[in-house]
Amino acid sequence: MDKLFNPFPVKGYFHREYFCDRDTEIQTLFVNIQNNIDTTLISPRRMGKTGLIYRFFEFLKDKDTIKYVYADIFPTRNLSDFIKILAESILKQFSEKTSLGSRFLEFIKGFRPLISYDTLTGQPQVQINYQSSQEKEYSLQGLFQFLDSFNEPMVIAIDEFQQITEYPEKNIEALLRTHTQNLKNIRFIFCGSRKSIMVQIFSNTRRPFYASTQFLMLDEIDRDTYISFIKSKFNKAGRQISDNALSMILDWSKGHTFYVQSVCNMIFSFSVKKNTLDTVKQACIELLKRNEPVFFQYRQLLTHAQWNYLIAIAKEGEVKQLTAQKFIARYEIGTPANSRRLCKSLVEKELILEVTDRKETVYRLYDVFLSRWMENEY
Repeated sequence: MDKLFNPFPVKGYFHREYFCDRDTEIQTLFVNIQNNIDTTLISPRRMGKTGLIYRFFEFLKDKDTIKYVYADIFPTRNLSDFIKILAESILKQFSEKTSLGSRFLEFIKGFRPLISYDTLTGQPQVQINYQSSQEKEYSLQGLFQFLDSFNEPMVIAIDEFQQITEYPEKNIEALLRTHTQNLKNIRFIFCGSRKSIMVQIFSNTRRPFYASTQFLMLDEIDRDTYISFIKSKFNKAGRQISDNALSMILDWSKGHTFYVQSVCNMIFSFSVKKNTLDTVKQACIELLKRNEPVFFQYRQLLTHAQWNYLIAIAKEGEVKQLTAQKFIARYEIGTPANSRRLCKSLVEKELILEVTDRKETVYRLYDVFLSRWMENEY
């Protein structure tokens, strides 16, 4: 790749050279696949979940023994959309020039689809009209059975899987579980960013997917590992970056992958030979300035009380006790019940991130840029 390429991409996946660590998670996924175990992968948004899946697929490609499909169902609204995204993902992954791709095209013609190609991206688009709900269920079953019939191992990663809980079809979890549990050659990675919902789907004894997978939680990349990775990329480009600057990058971004990458991307774009604390500060200021329109939009969409509550969490950095009198009094929140209610509504809007471990639960702003901006502005 061109030597001027910025080695800190903030969108998409390029190559393992620009991907930091996650070796343990990759091995866990591979061991699960080898042992016919499905995986539930959970992480906050922008922690690198999708990048990990593409890195894992690259790992599988090197072995050339396991096929794979990635389907992002975040934009789906119902079962029809789910089937559409899955079919498009299969077409995207397997060219019609390949044996599997050509056979899939013949197979899907039985659904009487309208297949077109996006004029900008060239990606396939599938439109299927159904006469009844039974036809949808038959199509879903047919897609899975077709892939399973090749008698070759395959991994299907379904991203933002919690979206199925918002479908109008009430039996969607039971339907998917029924059509996936007896597949012999397909293993699934169910990915999601809404931890509470994902945990409910896969650990509630009354839900169809109960105890059907192993959980894999994606946390921040090890600090020292990330620092070494960042430093190596600057050095490879003939640039230096001080240890203090590296520490500030990780501290300011709170170790959250997207924000670490964003700061590093901005610093690298300056083309400075010797990067110091001042360079990092300049990058942070520029990032907050560019994101101000987003912050103003947040303010328009929230109530005055919700906005002030976000400021309170941002000023604290993180909060462990939402109902602590000191916290409530300092920011004039009102009552403990009001604090719990505001927090709950903002967690649901994915503006506050709830992080739970064995010891405690802490709350902080989901958007690190918003958090840092509020710290400065208020």
